Amino acid sequence: MLSIAVTGANGYIGRHVVAALCDMGACVYALDLCVEGGDPRARWMQVDVFDPSFAPAELFDEMPDVCLHLAWRNGFDHNAPTHMGDLSGHYLFLHKMIDAGVGRVAVMGSMHEVGYWEGAITEETPCKPLSAYGVAKDALRRALEIESGRKGFALQWLRGFYIYGDDAQSQSIFGKLLRAAQTGQKTFPFTTGKNKYDFTPVAELAHMIAAATMQDEVLGIINCCSGKPVSLAEQIEGFIRDNHLDIQLEYGAFPDRPYDSPGVWGDASKIQRILG
Repeated sequence: MLSIAVTGANGYIGRHVVAALCDMGACVYALDLCVEGGDPRARWMQVDVFDPSFAPAELFDEMPDVCLHLAWRNGFDHNAPTHMGDLSGHYLFLHKMIDAGVGRVAVMGSMHEVGYWEGAITEETPCKPLSAYGVAKDALRRALEIESGRKGFALQWLRGFYIYGDDAQSQSIFGKLLRAAQTGQKTFPFTTGKNKYDFTPVAELAHMIAAATMQDEVLGIINCCSGKPVSLAEQIEGFIRDNHLDIQLEYGAFPDRPYDSPGVWGDASKIQRILG
């Protein structure tokens, strides 16, 4: 049985990943500051992995085979100061796990590492991030690639794209739209909606992350995505219809962000190979 330590295990993505890993038969060590309501099949551990006193040998009787690092604060606020402030904490935690004997590290990445790009994002696409979130993710990936070459552990960088689903818990545009409708708002300020993105439901993303982590043949950057571009307007209008929301989009109220491409999506060939 493969043993996997999952950080951020009770977060927006994490709780879906824990359930998917348990469904696949993994022994899951679920690490989070909040452990209430977690999947009972996992072994929950209330711990702050960024605490300088964190010592893997004191937490685990036997080191897990894999460390799946999902923990990240303020992922929907791309220029929150915590992204750069926490960067050394992410690196030092993973450094401790590697030195303690974890043989494989899998980390949640983001398309925002790439910055402005038009077309399909592959693992060779150059990264020039334009937000603090993207800069921090890209820096962590580059540092781990260096460490992997030095220390010989296997590395998987699980790059996410645009996520939706479980929206009441989300700070994404889907969650904001849902809450606006619930409070009686009839209009919702919006961009032009013309930009095309790669959207993935959070439960489906969790299945991709779990499947990638359960195998060790496909390594490196793995785009966890659909590979299909859809306009933001089409996706949001569909969300309004599917959820029977009494609200209309106010197109053009906000400008499109300067680092958002008119069309960007992920090359899904590696994740499709994993899913088989």
